[in-house]
Amino acid sequence: MNNKFIALAMMGVLSAFNAQAAGKDGVAAVVNGKQIKVEDIKTAYNANPAVKEKTSFDEFYNNTLDIFVDGEIVYQAAEKEKITESPEYAAQLKGLKQELARKIYLDKKVRAAVDDKAVKKLYEDYKDTFHGEKEIKAKHILVDNEAAAKEVIAKLNDAGQFDKLAKEYSKEPAELGYFTKEMMVPEFAEAAFSMKKGQFSKTPVKTQFGYHVILVEDIREAKPEPLKNIEPQLKAMLAKKSVGDILKKLQDSAEVVKYDAKGNKL
Repeated sequence: MNNKFIALAMMGVLSAFNAQAAGKDGVAAVVNGKQIKVEDIKTAYNANPAVKEKTSFDEFYNNTLDIFVDGEIVYQAAEKEKITESPEYAAQLKGLKQELARKIYLDKKVRAAVDDKAVKKLYEDYKDTFHGEKEIKAKHILVDNEAAAKEVIAKLNDAGQFDKLAKEYSKEPAELGYFTKEMMVPEFAEAAFSMKKGQFSKTPVKTQFGYHVILVEDIREAKPEPLKNIEPQLKAMLAKKSVGDILKKLQDSAEVVKYDAKGNKL
């Protein structure tokens, strides 16, 4: 049996597993009589939001099936050697149980605190305290010397196209997008923010990077970001604050006695 035939056969097996995924008791693999259910793999997939954003379940399934199988093989070997009855297992299991309990407890409390109402309130506070700044949208052509920059400017004065000249002369992409004055080096910022919409710089602008020819495409007052753009950051801020508040409340209500390394009461 050649490798190509084996590969095609395996693809058929995986397709069959995926077809069973919609079933109530779909089986992904059987290891020494022990079933690995599709739902086991789906649970692991759903527990990883970062993975779900970038990978479909089918991709995750195909990429991790062997990992689940190998894990079951090793687990069965450990059971045969009665690892689950060893002192080392018991000691580590105690720590894992405590860690899991802490995680589930904090997750539950944080989910309750980071609700839509809290997110909306934090967003309204953000909008109320937002201070608008002038933003410029610009392009530039960056060259190594003043002579080249002057040559570009001369061609622009002679109705040359900025984008075409940028492709011909510039050391880096022309598009800069929107930026505030503080985001650019002082020499560049001073020149750009002194220009009007639609203007290009009439003299080369020297910075530490070389000589720039700048085209201002738009000028606007910065506005608060839409909620959908910053909702993840707001939720992260609320979650961090929530954990701090929970710990502070628990610490305040707990009766704690501490001792130093020599057994003296602190």
